[in-house]
Formats: sequence, structure tokens, C-alpha cells
Amino acid sequence: MFQRAVISGLFATFVLSAPAVALTAQEKMETCKFGADDQKLQGAKRKAFISKCVADEDAPAKGAAKKKS
Repeated sequence: MFQRAVISGLFATFVLSAPAVALTAQEKMETCKFGADDQKLQGAKRKAFISKCVADEDAPAKGAAKKKS
């Protein structure tokens, strides 16, 4: 029984820490709302978080790619 709890806990940790890949805009919105709920955001902070989350694409962070000289 304990082993199942540990395995399910590890599974949840890996699933929740992995980047969300949404297939549709609606799924992406639901994922972003879940993130806002998880952080207990309200009002303007919630709206800003969801807007940034929905607009964010699966692109590398700015400055991550360095040009070779």
C-alpha cells in the first residue's frame, strides 16, 4: 500500500512539473486557469497570469540561444 502511495506521488510530481502541452486553445486556457487557481491568484494578477500563459509559446527563453562569433 505504501509503495502505491509513493509511486503515485512521484508520478504526480513529474506530471505537474512537466511543461503543459495543450493541443487546442481551449485546453491551453484550462491549463492556464488551473495554474492561476493553484497559485490562488485573483483580480488583475490572475488576468495577467492567464494572458501571459495563453500567449506563451513553446519557444526557448530570451537570451538562451547564444550566437557564435
